[in-house]
Amino acid sequence: MLQPTLNHHRICFGDRCSLTFHRTLRIPDDGHTYPLPPGLGTFPVHRVGEYRHRLDQRINPQQRHLWQDEDFLISLFQREALWIGFQGQTWKPNAVQIGIGRINAVSAQSWEQGDLSDQPQNYLVIPQQLWLDGINTEEESVRQFVAMPLGQGYSVEAALTGQEQFGGIQVKVYDPKPGIFPDQPPPPPSTDCSIPPGLAMARPAASASMGLGAGGQMRQKIYRDPYGLPTWDPTQTATATVHILNSDQYAAVTGQAPTPSPIDVATYIRYGLPWFDLYDEAIPAIAGAKDFAHIKTLQARDAELGQSSAGQNSSVEGPES
Repeated sequence: MLQPTLNHHRICFGDRCSLTFHRTLRIPDDGHTYPLPPGLGTFPVHRVGEYRHRLDQRINPQQRHLWQDEDFLISLFQREALWIGFQGQTWKPNAVQIGIGRINAVSAQSWEQGDLSDQPQNYLVIPQQLWLDGINTEEESVRQFVAMPLGQGYSVEAALTGQEQFGGIQVKVYDPKPGIFPDQPPPPPSTDCSIPPGLAMARPAASASMGLGAGGQMRQKIYRDPYGLPTWDPTQTATATVHILNSDQYAAVTGQAPTPSPIDVATYIRYGLPWFDLYDEAIPAIAGAKDFAHIKTLQARDAELGQSSAGQNSSVEGPES
């Protein structure tokens, strides 16, 4: 399998499988389970090597070895939510593992336990799985990915390991074994991947290094592999690491201002952007990861620190003064 390439802010693994990062509304963490919020534009993605000379001046010296030139970087505001979109080919699918702070987002296993497993299933099948919005906490729901600075105990990595060393997003893609699927594609379909732009600004984070914490609960299935574990070839893989910068660091490193971000449900109503549900009742889902069942959400961590969560249920809280 070819090593990942960057094409119009899309990370591509060969010519069949790719992924994008999308900004979205941060849903409330209020005990309710919400439908999937709409996408409001893709995050720009850059190669680390393109900005190496600037990055070395701003990365903690103890973390510089984690930032390789072939890695990627994106920028999120503090408490901003994102979802990962997957694009693949039905004639020859791929298996994909997603890590957040080197914690498997599907199974809650350490990223070092990297082999594919179906007990529990620790991967997604693309293009059957169109997107992933959060960590797999229950059979038909996830807790939303929300960006938080490292070092404050909000990340999933901190909750499960007691440390915040890595942050970011890790990706590993597997090809199927030879002979199971066709080697040649049918005529490609015509698709339109345009997504409305973002709408408003969010408050910058206080720390340069960012990780992903657990936000509100939403309805989403992690689909069971319809092909079976023996389908995937452990010798034909490609990996990518995506680092997350805060808005100030992103501007300093790239010379570009971060793109706007959505506000709240009222914003969607005002702009006529609907919530949507996925009609997927016929596709079986896998069970939630037991280790995620009691993960501390951002709201719970706020309570521990004596901070108010009032007004923080949207991804935008106004510019920092």
